[in-house]
Amino acid sequence: MEIAENAALIVVDVQKGFEEGFWGPRNNPGADENIASLIDAWQSTGRPVVFVRHDSPKPQSPLRPGYAGNGFKEYVEERRGKSDGAELLVTKSVNSAFYGAPDLDAWLRAAGIEQFVVAGIQTNMCAETTARMGGNLGYEVLFALDATHTFDLEGPFGWRRTAEELAQASAVSLHGGGFARVVTTAEVVAAAEAGALRG
Repeated sequence: MEIAENAALIVVDVQKGFEEGFWGPRNNPGADENIASLIDAWQSTGRPVVFVRHDSPKPQSPLRPGYAGNGFKEYVEERRGKSDGAELLVTKSVNSAFYGAPDLDAWLRAAGIEQFVVAGIQTNMCAETTARMGGNLGYEVLFALDATHTFDLEGPFGWRRTAEELAQASAVSLHGGGFARVVTTAEVVAAAEAGALRG
C-alpha cells in the first residue's frame, strides 16, 4: 500500500454526543485510539486533514448545534490546528461529507488530492456514505475500519443487527463492491510514515 504525499485524512463526526448512549451499544472500543494515531501520523507528515462535524437538524439529537454533544471529542479538538499541513473543517446535516460546507470535492480537487483515508463515526452511516461517494467521484478511498465504530440498529421486518455485524457488512460492501479498500490503522500509519521517509 502506498499513501500519496498529499493524501487527505477525513475524520468523520468524532463528536461528544456519540458518548451519551443515545444510540445504544457500540462496537470497537479501540476506535478512538486508532483515530488519534491516524491524525498524529497525518499531522507529523504534513498531510492534509479534514475534520467533519455533523450538525443534526433533529431537535432531540445529541449532535444538534448549540448542544455540548455537537462538539468534537477532546482528543480531536486538542489536535485541531496542530499541523503545518492543510486543514479543513466541513459541517454537514446529512450523511455524506461531500454534501457539506465548504464543498469538500472542490477543496480536494483544487489541492490536487486524489487519495484519501476515511475514519470516524458511524461506520455504516456517515463514514461509509462518505467513502462510497468518494469512490463514485473517482477518488482512491482507503477505509480504516478499526478507526471507526457504530451502534446496534433495528431495520425493517424486526431485523436487528449488532454494531459489529453492521461494521463487517459495511466493510464487505465497500471493499467487495469496489468503493474503497478496507484497511487497518496500523497498515495506513506504517505506509504514511514510510512514504514520508522516502520523500
